[in-house]
Parts: sequence; structure tokens; C-alpha cells
Amino acid sequence: MLIAGNWKMNTDLSKARTLAAGVRKAAESAGEVEVLVCPPFISLDAVCQVMRGSAVQVGGQTLYPEDSGAFTGEVSAPMLRSVGCSHVIVGHSERRQLFGETDEDVNTRLLQARLHDLVPILCVGETLQQRKAGNQRTVVEEQLTAALANVDIAEADDLVVAYEPVWAIGTGETASPEQAQAMHAFIRSRLTDRLGQSVGAGVAILYGGSMKPHNADELLSQDDVDGGLIGGASLKASDFGAIINVATGYTA
Repeated sequence: MLIAGNWKMNTDLSKARTLAAGVRKAAESAGEVEVLVCPPFISLDAVCQVMRGSAVQVGGQTLYPEDSGAFTGEVSAPMLRSVGCSHVIVGHSERRQLFGETDEDVNTRLLQARLHDLVPILCVGETLQQRKAGNQRTVVEEQLTAALANVDIAEADDLVVAYEPVWAIGTGETASPEQAQAMHAFIRSRLTDRLGQSVGAGVAILYGGSMKPHNADELLSQDDVDGGLIGGASLKASDFGAIINVATGYTA
């Protein structure tokens, strides 16, 4: 079970340190639950320092598919590694919708993450229009296939997938537990087809559609929901901690 917080473009440096300290405290009772936070780039070093000596991992929110160069405003995998990141979010719906990242762009970023031993959190998911048209599985399968092209995933821990029903992010809507489980099971089947049973069955598939303390239990209780990629609720240590506490009930 993995509970990951995506802070997006929130918190200044001081607030990031305070939030990180609160998450570290909340994670002390996490047990077998893995905890990860993905702060803004300017706060990565500070948050890594706060988390040092704890079990809380730190990740980036995206990366550029080159090690270095004349790419003003971008951040590379070696930079993320240098401050202590273990993970990086790849292909978040906001990156796709607001910044025009294509499936091919996501693939190059995922390849770069693996090249530098960062665990990519690959985000996939459909829009409301695509779901209403009944195309959600086609969309998600195409995203998975394109993102994983030529990517070597030898162990289940080399990859995390986050299912984002785009229509449920920041809208107050949430996929029902049954909808979440159905898509997670579909993603699991596609992963096992591509990566083999032993690897595909072990890849953590997170739910990334507005998980909050009040709905975490019904979502995390589903067989193929292995955690959450948390947005708004990750910005309050108490809410994030409450979700972590729910997750502890589903770890062996």
C-alpha cells in the first residue's frame, strides 16, 4: 500500500517545511504503508532534509527527458536524484491537458526516469467525455501501451501506476468504489499481459481521483486499489495522516 501526496503548485518554502514535518509525524504510525510526498521543485531539498531519517520518501512532480542542457525552466532526473528523490510523477493529467504532453512525451520521460533509477508514477485516465462515450478502457490502454513502449520493467517495484479519472479531479466528484475497482482490475490485466504475471500482479496501482479521509476506506478496500495519489487532501497533514491510518488497515 502506497499513499502519495502531490502538492502541485502549493506551499512556499516555509509552509513546505511545516507540512513536511506534519507528514513525518503522521507517518510514524504508518506501519507497512509506504508514504511519499511530491512537493514543488523549489522545496524538494528542504523537504528531503525534513524527511531524512524517516521512512517518508520524496518525489518530483515531473521531469525533462534530458540529463542537462539549454532547457530553461526544466528539471532533470539527475537533479531529482541529487536532492534525494526516489520517485517522479509522469504524465499527470494536468501535464497532459494544460501543457500539451503527449503519450510519446510521457514515454520519453518514463524512459529517462528508469535510466536514472527513479520510480515513475505513471498517470493514466479518461475525461468525462471519453467515459460518457464508453471509451475509458480504450483510452487507458492506449496510454499504458504508449507510455511503456521499450521500457524495461524487471521488478514490480520499478513502476507505479496511478489511475486518474480526470472528471473526478478537483470537481468534487469521485469514481464509485465499483468504478475504481473495475478500471484498476483492467489496468492490472494489461500490466500482467505486458510485464508477466509475477511483475504485473505486484505493481502498485493507485487511485488518483480526489481521495479524501471520508471516502478513503471504501476506495482502499477494493482488491486492486493499492493506495492513493492524493492532491488536495495532501496539503493538510491531518487529512493526509487520516488517509494513511485508513491504509494501515489494509496491509498484512
